[in-house]
Amino acid sequence: MERTEIEAMRQISLADFLARRGHEPVRRSGNELWYCAPYRNERTPSFRVNVAKELWYDFGLGKGGDIFTLAGEFVRSEDFMEQVKFIAETANMPMPVPEVSKTTFLPKRSEPAFEGVETAPLLHSPLTDYLAERGIPYGIASLYCCRLNYGVRGKRYFAVGFPNVAGGYEIRSRFFKGCVPPKDVSLVKTEGSPSDVCSVFEGFMDFLSAVTLGLETGGCLVLNSVSNVEKAMRYLDGYGRIDCYLDRDEAGRRTLEMLKGHYEERVCDRSALYDGCKDLNDYLQLTTKKEQ
Repeated sequence: MERTEIEAMRQISLADFLARRGHEPVRRSGNELWYCAPYRNERTPSFRVNVAKELWYDFGLGKGGDIFTLAGEFVRSEDFMEQVKFIAETANMPMPVPEVSKTTFLPKRSEPAFEGVETAPLLHSPLTDYLAERGIPYGIASLYCCRLNYGVRGKRYFAVGFPNVAGGYEIRSRFFKGCVPPKDVSLVKTEGSPSDVCSVFEGFMDFLSAVTLGLETGGCLVLNSVSNVEKAMRYLDGYGRIDCYLDRDEAGRRTLEMLKGHYEERVCDRSALYDGCKDLNDYLQLTTKKEQ
């Protein structure tokens, strides 16, 4: 295949590509389009497309890439020619045919979305300034988070890293929200707290907010995505009380009902504390502004 043929496919708009497959975004935020994952069943959108960079990321799977890796998820294959065929059929393009007389060009195997991942202590930096703007003091952030240095397509970046039980990291910065796979829940044990109580949070910003507000009790479990509820249950089974600090939106309510359906009276909804706010971090920020 000619390099120009591959580049032509790489320039196809991911939004147009998904629209041709019958998938429309649920919402838009700046350069980001959010979808329900188009190749698996989900009700809460966790699939993001960056329209400026033409890259996608599935927070539920902890995977991402370009149009070729996206086609691979649809066809369930890492075979490059299968991906090319799928893209050509979807975009109504002629199927490129390898020419015997010319050197066949195949791209390198898809590299991980994150390259050269390195961890370092979270020292005072623009990252901690960003956390401070969200109400998280440095003393608390440095206890539970690290600085994560990583590369994407040959460029180096850094972000706040929060580890999960599978060895992956949730990462945040002022400009990026993502996950270094594998995707999983995070567990934090707090010393001197009741051993039969577990506090559940949707994201680690909410967990850090709870610590800042002095709300965390017993063990703490961070879902890192509402799609991780089933993974969380194997850790929650042994607790006599489960305090839920989930988002006050449809996804948070569905997650709460799922936990109540499984654990019944053991589940306590603590979201009334931040009534009027989307989540615990919004409440912390509002409280901090009032105090200032």
